[in-house]
Amino acid sequence: MKTSLPIEVNPEIMSGVPVFTGTRVPVETLFDYLMRGSNLDEVLDCFPTVKREDALVILDHYKHEAAAAV
Repeated sequence: MKTSLPIEVNPEIMSGVPVFTGTRVPVETLFDYLMRGSNLDEVLDCFPTVKREDALVILDHYKHEAAAAV
């Protein structure tokens, strides 16, 4: 099990917006695309620097966060 999220926050990258580690792709973009009806494969096709495993780790993490908040 991964203990840390594949998210990087660095003021030198995208002005400090949380991005997928090693990319310039904001994590928020994943959620924006999914909310607009895209599936994960479409997101990954649009952003080839994002690794499937990283996207799945983030989605799983926030799924559990949302469940715990209820």
